[in-house]
Amino acid sequence: MNRILYLGDSTVTWNHIATYPQTGLSQGLLWYVKDDVFVRSFAINGRSTKSFIDQGRLAEAEAYMQEGDFVFIQFGHNDQKMYDTERYADAFGTYQENLKLMADTAIRKGAHPVIISSVARRLFDESGVFLPGSHGEYPKAAQELAEQEGIPFIEMTQKSEEYLAKLGEFASRELYVYPKDNSHLQVRGAVIMAGFIADGLLALGSPYSDLLVPRNAKIIDEDKAAAEEPYMVEKTGKPFSDPSLNLDAFQNEKQD
Repeated sequence: MNRILYLGDSTVTWNHIATYPQTGLSQGLLWYVKDDVFVRSFAINGRSTKSFIDQGRLAEAEAYMQEGDFVFIQFGHNDQKMYDTERYADAFGTYQENLKLMADTAIRKGAHPVIISSVARRLFDESGVFLPGSHGEYPKAAQELAEQEGIPFIEMTQKSEEYLAKLGEFASRELYVYPKDNSHLQVRGAVIMAGFIADGLLALGSPYSDLLVPRNAKIIDEDKAAAEEPYMVEKTGKPFSDPSLNLDAFQNEKQD
């Protein structure tokens, strides 16, 4: 049995009924992995790389790790909060050092680390234009660290930002816990955004792509073929569009 250990913050954490409809990426990922892949979330609300380590969460994950595990590392939402000394980690300093520590911990245990940049915040201006870049230099810092250390990396921030910009302000509301906030995902949002992680795993090749069910498999036992194309891109090369999401109707309703 393959195991994924997911380290992160509230955008990743496993939610229960008390926080419904909020749904973490660790839960959305279940739609894309095979039946024999076990996902264990060590993510916890409000944590940055700094507080995650300082509060013993990494040590807990390390004690659980086994050789051959996959360790997904996704932080950034809280590292950038300069006003909070318990959580703040500068992008090209402590943040990178902490990511490296987490990855090195996985490698030392014989596991496979994967660094993932943050999922986008849903931010639009008054005219409905999407506002990218809310995570500042953190996505770039994560990617640079991964490249320098030869750690597999999945670019999540830009892809999720581009997707939100395409959907628009109104249609994207149902992906997040709107109007409560624009950072945490609902079920639909978690499944769609986890598709970008599946794309990244597919691009990394084996053994990472071996975790995934075939993109077009309706029932897992129905098709044993390996996935051959990105999960969030149609055969035409156009971005994934949910047929149940009628964007024209949404836009017309917004104008009315």
